[in-house]
Amino acid sequence: MDAGIFFILVGAVAVAAIARSKGWPAPLLVTVAALAASFLPFVPNLEIDGHVLLNIVLPPLLYSAALDVSFVSFKRSMPQIRRLGVGLVVVTTAVVGLVAWMVMPSLTLPGALLLGAIVAPPDAVSAAAIGRKLGLPRRVMTVLSGESLINDATSLTLYRVFAAIVAGATLSVGDGLWQFVLAVVIGTAVGLVFGVGLHRLRMRIDDPVVNGTVGLLAPFGAYAIAEHLLGSGVLAVVAMGLFVGFNAPRTSYTTRQQEKPLWLSADFLLEAFVFAYIGLQLPRVLADLGAGEAGGLIGLAFVVLLVTLLVRPLFVYPANAWGQAWQRIRLHRWERAVASGKVDVWREQAARHPRARFGTHPLTEEQLRSRLVEPPLSWRDNAVISWAGMRGVVTLATALAASDLAGLDERARHAIVVTAFVVTVGTLLLQGLTLPWLIRVLGVVDDAEAIEDARQIEAMRARSREVGKAYLRDMRREWVQRHGEERLAAFDAFAERLVKIESNAERGARESDGRPTYEEFVALSKGWLAVRRQVLLHERDAGNLSEEVMHELITAMDAEELVLDTRGALRAER
Repeated sequence: MDAGIFFILVGAVAVAAIARSKGWPAPLLVTVAALAASFLPFVPNLEIDGHVLLNIVLPPLLYSAALDVSFVSFKRSMPQIRRLGVGLVVVTTAVVGLVAWMVMPSLTLPGALLLGAIVAPPDAVSAAAIGRKLGLPRRVMTVLSGESLINDATSLTLYRVFAAIVAGATLSVGDGLWQFVLAVVIGTAVGLVFGVGLHRLRMRIDDPVVNGTVGLLAPFGAYAIAEHLLGSGVLAVVAMGLFVGFNAPRTSYTTRQQEKPLWLSADFLLEAFVFAYIGLQLPRVLADLGAGEAGGLIGLAFVVLLVTLLVRPLFVYPANAWGQAWQRIRLHRWERAVASGKVDVWREQAARHPRARFGTHPLTEEQLRSRLVEPPLSWRDNAVISWAGMRGVVTLATALAASDLAGLDERARHAIVVTAFVVTVGTLLLQGLTLPWLIRVLGVVDDAEAIEDARQIEAMRARSREVGKAYLRDMRREWVQRHGEERLAAFDAFAERLVKIESNAERGARESDGRPTYEEFVALSKGWLAVRRQVLLHERDAGNLSEEVMHELITAMDAEELVLDTRGALRAER
């Protein structure tokens, strides 16, 4: 590693660490610090090829984000996510391209549309960090996170199409649509293949170090292979992350406990570097301004910045109104189905599906109804979504990659780099600094969500406790068969302590009064945890439990199992 890159990494991490300790938005502070540092003579001029930057930074960041997204919430919010991640990117590309072409005709229409594709995709890293800190409702966070997972695929596909046109290729609208469909299908297929393979490996190998290492490498492999096959590397990584994240509760607790801090550290390092890199591009931008007509380039950059700020809210509110109208149509069809008795047939078919129920509990009419509608968003929610359009590394990296394209003259290259920089930094500072204020002023919080989470947690604890008691009754019969009635009282006393979560294994293992041995205690306790986890998984799959609440409860169970294994390791050492 070059010494300059190392010191930049150290500095970025230090600034980000200070921001985290003070509760400030780390991406913004790192960007501002890097902008200021770029004027210092001893700070190196960091230049990385745009394609290399995307290949190194994008796969792990996307994969980590996909692991944390609730697949259930993602699927339910897909209409909203699709409108923003595909529709808004296409509209932004077209509007920015047309405006840029009118402001600077020398760009040519394909070059202007290329610029539009470059500045179209928002980066939700800083928006998500602010939202989590201020307690944005889950429905808003799901839409923002989901948009960030797929909008890069749309913009990079459009970038590929317009880059080919700029280079001299002749492509029709049909050719462009075919490339988009091909990118989606191939990318998703490659991601699912990688996801299934990685999940099976995690199920077979109970070594968190191996699983963590393979998990670090897999996003790069999925991204590279999908891109090589002319698919979307972004969608490949996202599909793999969603599949692995959805099935993560089925793997060993050691894998989950190793994975979370590993990806938190990787995200922290990469995000600090990305935003530092954005700020440090100021000298290159100033050089480009010196090489061309500064007034024209600055004018174009600020016009495009204004357009990107305006297009998003002008799209979000009408698109949301259209979605609400379409929901009313679907609900009307639902009511007609209820009146004609078709819902009962649907319910019977859904209830027989093994992943749609647990025990003999079929889907309720409300659960079936909820699968027809997307989570409602208020005008306040849409205001926050409209203002959470900060650009990031994809915009800057693709601009740098475009500067090497054949077919663009020198002035067009300068215009693309300068505009991408101004839009990226401008949205980061303008929207990033005011988004917390907007959230507070609008009061976009949802106390009902916290109340519902608490209700689900209490209900699932009671439910899992009952299933655990059933498991203990089965173990009691096996205990009698192995040890006879004379040790039954000791087992009952131990089981009662286990139900109350009052494990006192060390004392029980040393006393010779017929109580279970330590090994028997560990086996019984792990079985108790396993059946309770299965309850949570079944309820999640049946739609009775939010994935976020399930993860919270499973994390607590993982901590209990860690205590068991830690005590066992200490006993083995003595």
